[in-house]
Amino acid sequence: MVTAEPKIKLTYEDYAKTPEDERWELLDGELIMAAAPNMKHQSVQSVIGGQVQPFVMSSGRGWVFFSPTDVMFSDNDTVQPDLIFVSKEREHIITDANIQGAPDLVVEIISPSSASRDWRDKLDLYERHGVAEYWLVDPVSEIVWVFRLVDGALVQAGMYGVGDTLTSPLLAGFELELSEVFSH
Repeated sequence: MVTAEPKIKLTYEDYAKTPEDERWELLDGELIMAAAPNMKHQSVQSVIGGQVQPFVMSSGRGWVFFSPTDVMFSDNDTVQPDLIFVSKEREHIITDANIQGAPDLVVEIISPSSASRDWRDKLDLYERHGVAEYWLVDPVSEIVWVFRLVDGALVQAGMYGVGDTLTSPLLAGFELELSEVFSH
């Protein structure tokens, strides 16, 4: 009888040894190298972050971070979302080294090389660890899908495109005009 070799799961200790000039993530114990983002990705990230960060900071609601900030969910799961919001109430998860636990909001901007991971693996990861809201941004189709945690499951709460205004109960009073996000 032939049996498969058990797959060795890597840990945060292994992840911490990756080269600093490369972008890696650790999903279910597997190291995954992230490709450098293209200019459309960077433009979308800049516009979203350029609106979310000042709103959060001026209202004293918490903290906004950008990749490459490590979010450590477990010893086998560390990711670098494109944008992260941690509320004042949850700031205890912010350490000098990384964020340890579920941020309130995670934003991932889809790249061709990351689409399946963002839709499947990361959606599952964020749900399992209790991320309150997940925005999945597709700069090619110019759509933002918003998922909110309801009874332990991330469920689609909205889909926004050019001409729409995205709002969130996490950021009461904040409005994101999608025409501005995708116009660059």
